[in-house]
Amino acid sequence: MKIVIIGGSGLIGTKLANKLRESNRELVAASRTSGVDTLTGKGLSEAMAGARVVVDVANSPSFEDAAVLRFFETSTRNLLRAAADAGVGHYVALSIVGAERLPDSGYLRAKVAQETLIRSAKVPYTIVRATQFFEFLGAIAGSSAAGATIRLPLARFQPIAADDVAAALADVAVGTPANGMMELAGPEAIPMYELVRRFLSATGDPRPVVADAHARYFGAELDDHSLTPGDNPRLGPTRFDHWLSQFETAAV
Repeated sequence: MKIVIIGGSGLIGTKLANKLRESNRELVAASRTSGVDTLTGKGLSEAMAGARVVVDVANSPSFEDAAVLRFFETSTRNLLRAAADAGVGHYVALSIVGAERLPDSGYLRAKVAQETLIRSAKVPYTIVRATQFFEFLGAIAGSSAAGATIRLPLARFQPIAADDVAAALADVAVGTPANGMMELAGPEAIPMYELVRRFLSATGDPRPVVADAHARYFGAELDDHSLTPGDNPRLGPTRFDHWLSQFETAAV
């Protein structure tokens, strides 16, 4: 079974490739650095020739509203066309839990547009909606900084380790298309400000974190249901304290 990973040089793509190589799958980790450009379509037909499965974990280089929408719409159209031409039997796409609940976020609007294109295409698919990754807590802090202070929502979210996302995607990729959506989350729901505060403390970042009910997350105001999964998500096994211990140990 040949599997093509789109975005194969990124955080999730690299981890997913390593997981799939463990099972001796025929694998193409495609990215711009390997000569595959989803925006122009360059290299797509060659990469997908003979592929049974495509896993799309690519991300936009820009989070600006118009740019991110253009990226996901153009890339997804090109990918679906190439997948159909190659006779791909399973198109797996990584999306975000709660995307449709936060229309004020240009990034999440773009992910909803991506999902809509996948659902309306003729290629069998599975959309895997994951919560935020532990590995993105530093970026969340940076995007919420006002001077030397970081302002973040009180709302709970349920982030997950990138390794657990890769493991779930590997299982989905070799399984039967759901022609629907599944949710993936970490094992704990914790207020965003608290999680970031603990991360910054563990990594030696002295910036104070202020809990603000009206602080926005990539343009959207949150509540406890905005970024948490619904009933019966797949839960990753890695708890936040365990993941955080790598930084605390390094600081000793």
